[in-house]
Amino acid sequence: MKINAFADVSLRALMVLAAAPGGALLTTQNIADSVGTPYNHVSKAMTKLRGLGLIEVVRGRTGGSRLSHAGRTATVGQVLRRLDTRTEAADCVAPGGNCPLITECRLRAALARAREAFYRELDSVVIADLPGSRQMAPVFDMIGLRPGL
Repeated sequence: MKINAFADVSLRALMVLAAAPGGALLTTQNIADSVGTPYNHVSKAMTKLRGLGLIEVVRGRTGGSRLSHAGRTATVGQVLRRLDTRTEAADCVAPGGNCPLITECRLRAALARAREAFYRELDSVVIADLPGSRQMAPVFDMIGLRPGL
């Protein structure tokens, strides 16, 4: 199953924050640079993640973002459920879709069960456990964040 681009950017931002050494504050620009995504997209994701209580934001010249307690314990499944704005798994069953079979379609329920099974499988994956130090070292080096901070 494919996740939407907004959820993808949001998950990558959470992973970067999870790997930040010692809970260091990262700016939205740092995160955008580290995930290779335009600042505006990451900024929108950060606003949503803050609204969901997954990150804490410290304002000011030395401010930035870090994972909240909820963010450190959040699973991929939990986050995707909250970020996936699609109401249907396929366009053919979307309200106003072109399929003439939509009123009696049994595929709709099967696709809903499949989506939930996808999320349920990801409920055991804690986002903060995903990034490894070897994986993140080049990323943090690129944005000028040293592990000793």
